[in-house]
Amino acid sequence: MSTPSRRPTRPVAVGPKGVLAVGIASAFGVAAFGWPFLVSDRSGLTGGLDEWLVFGGLLALVIVTVLTLLAEGTMDAKAVAMLGVLSAVAAAVRPLGAGTAGIEPLFFVIILGGRAFGPGFGFVLGCTSLFSSALLTGGVGPWLPFQMFAAAWVAMGAGLLPRADGRREVALLAAYGAVAAFFYGLVMNLTFWPFTLGPNTSISFVPGEPAIDNLIRFFAYDFATSLGWDLGRAITTALLVALAARPMLRALRRAGRRAAFDAVPEFAVADSRPSSDPRPSSDPAPSPRRS
Repeated sequence: MSTPSRRPTRPVAVGPKGVLAVGIASAFGVAAFGWPFLVSDRSGLTGGLDEWLVFGGLLALVIVTVLTLLAEGTMDAKAVAMLGVLSAVAAAVRPLGAGTAGIEPLFFVIILGGRAFGPGFGFVLGCTSLFSSALLTGGVGPWLPFQMFAAAWVAMGAGLLPRADGRREVALLAAYGAVAAFFYGLVMNLTFWPFTLGPNTSISFVPGEPAIDNLIRFFAYDFATSLGWDLGRAITTALLVALAARPMLRALRRAGRRAAFDAVPEFAVADSRPSSDPRPSSDPAPSPRRS
């Protein structure tokens, strides 16, 4: 009778260097999204080059994050292969919704991938999934780096959720999927809100105004223009997660255990014995034969 596996269900761990790399990348993303609340009234609002600089900076940070995880030994070639597989699946399912009414089937893939393999893996998965899907659908543009950041946070958040089992885990992930879908739409609106409306409306961006005033205007803008899209994305994501969570998580975790992404624990090395040795581990070694 086989004994249950003692390996963790989140095999791609993140060490101190990986945490630092993800933290720096996230701080970069927060600054990229939150600049409207920090600029003065004398700041010029430009596009084009700024977004492409953000895009290049993000790619560099993603590469640094992956290399950091590789250097720590927590993400090996098998984990990178799994990353490629999940990114390809996410890219393949994204055109099915095409963003119609906010329907984005990609999110349930990255949420379950982040849940199965942890926050560090999820952060990279969110970035690579959006990048590969943009290449597939021709969606490369100045908006892409912001989509990659937002998706990375969504997948990373799934890996940071508390432990749960069975139906509780499915319910937790479905609720998180709905909230994350609203969060994605909210932060993505920050990328074009300052340039969308003229200065004469009550929901327009006003450079130099107190951050709280601009924040109120932004929430009003988001409610007026994006609530329907965000609601469709939230419902779709929650339903797909609820339907696919148990079989997909079971398959991903089984693949993670068999691939042994993480370093072998010390107790596993100590307990391992050749299969041809019939003696149980508790039996004492035989005494040497006397001459």
